[in-house]
Formats: sequence, structure tokens, C-alpha cells
Amino acid sequence: MLESSIISCAVTGGGETHKINPAVPVTPKAIAEEAVSAALAGAAIVHIHVRDPGSGSGSMSLELYRETVDRIRDSGSDVIINLTTGPGARFFPSPDNPRHAAQGSTLSSPEARVEHVLELRPEICSLDIATLNYGANAMINVPAHLTRMAELVQAVGVKLELEVFELGHIRLARDMIENGRITGTPLFQICLGIPWGAPADAETMLAMRNCLPPGSAWAAFGISRMQFPSVALATILGGHVRVGLEDNLYLARGQLANGNAVLVERAVNIVESLGGAVAKPSEARRILGL
Repeated sequence: MLESSIISCAVTGGGETHKINPAVPVTPKAIAEEAVSAALAGAAIVHIHVRDPGSGSGSMSLELYRETVDRIRDSGSDVIINLTTGPGARFFPSPDNPRHAAQGSTLSSPEARVEHVLELRPEICSLDIATLNYGANAMINVPAHLTRMAELVQAVGVKLELEVFELGHIRLARDMIENGRITGTPLFQICLGIPWGAPADAETMLAMRNCLPPGSAWAAFGISRMQFPSVALATILGGHVRVGLEDNLYLARGQLANGNAVLVERAVNIVESLGGAVAKPSEARRILGL
């Protein structure tokens, strides 16, 4: 176990989960308020997506990101901001010509996917080292696009959080590290239970942890009912943890979470009950070299 565990909170995501749990924040104001409440509950990092305020669907709008980030910063919270670069990878093949995109595809250029990061300069941004079937569509992240995105954000001093959904993604990330495309001490996020990636179980988390480059910082999460068991597993295996309404809508079976703070509080209780300590943002910055 680590001396101190960093808790990240993924506060909203981009799926239509607000239709299931009305506590999922949609507007920049609500997303920022959830981020601040998660920080007060013990999260050192908040992972941010934005949503269209009208429809609630995921968005790539720079202005929505700007308002959300400004609100968090203006709150006085010292929480570490981690902006996603995941949107812009979704592809649905057209039934008439699979070489063309069908409605719902968001496949975008590397530059478009990191525009908000270059403009707003968070301390961390995610990079999905992932091409995989994702529900009914594909999430496409080819090496050339990943290399370009990494180059752009690292040039402005933003640290990459490498999101990996299966063992092959770790192999690709290691190649990018060894060839100098990803610099500094690597930070991995092991993402488990996502259809159709690696399952959320102890054997898989251990296998993926064992494949990481020596000296890497890493965290892990499992979605849905595996959120809290994954907190315990990651803590025991020497990793940091992630919770939040992006990954899980429930506090217990049949009981919707009324916000992100209660999920963070449960994670704090798990870490501390195992004999660990929870890192404050200042300590997380030291651990991650921010």
C-alpha cells in the first residue's frame, strides 16, 4: 500500500446518465459545484467532461470548458483539474458504406480534441490509449493521433494521465514512453469493466498493474457495482483510486447517489479502513511531480 492514496473524482462523464440519476451535473455551474464538493469530501483531483446544457449530451465546446474551469478556480479550491480528451474518438460506420461515418460519430482531429487543454492549461489531461469496441460503436485512437495529442499538451506543460482499458493499451503506451513521445514519470489510469474492455476483477487489475513500466504512478477504477470493490483492490495493490458519477450512479444497490461527494466519502472510508491515508491536493502534486 502507498503512504498516501490520491482520490480522483470523475464528476459527470458524457453518456446520457443524467436520465437515470438526476444528480449527474449538466451545466458548467453544476459541474463546477460538484467538483468543489468532491474536493471538500476528499478528492485531490477532479476529472472533467462538459455537457450541452440543453440536451445534457456530451460536448467538446471550448466555452463550456472555460466556464466550468473558471468556476472551479474562482471558488478558491486548490483541487487539481484533469480535463478529458476522450470526446472526439467515437465512430459508427455507415450501413451503406462502412468507410464513412454514420450519425453519432464524433471522430475529430487531434488538434480539435486538445483545443480546450491548450487554452485552459489544466495540470493534468487524460489520453485514452485505446482503440476498442465501446458499447455499440468503436472508440478510435490511432498511434499517430495519440502522438500528436501528447506532443501538443506536453509542450504547454500539462501532464498526461494515460487511460488504458486492456493489456494491449499498456503495450502501446510503453512503446510511446520508450520512444520519447510521452515524457516524465508516467501516470496510468487502469479502466475496468467498460464494454468491451478488460473486466473489473482482481486478476485483471493485478495483471495490468504488473505490466506497467517500473516506477509508474497508477490508479484504477471499476464501473457500476465494481466501483467500491475496485477502490479496495487498488489501495491494497499500491495504486491510487477513482470514483464519481461518470463511472457509477449508485451508493448501494437500488440507491442512487445524491452527488459525487458521497461517493468520495465512501472511498475515503475504504482507504482509511485499510490503514491508508488520503492525499490532499498539495501532497498529490508532490507525488505526481506537478
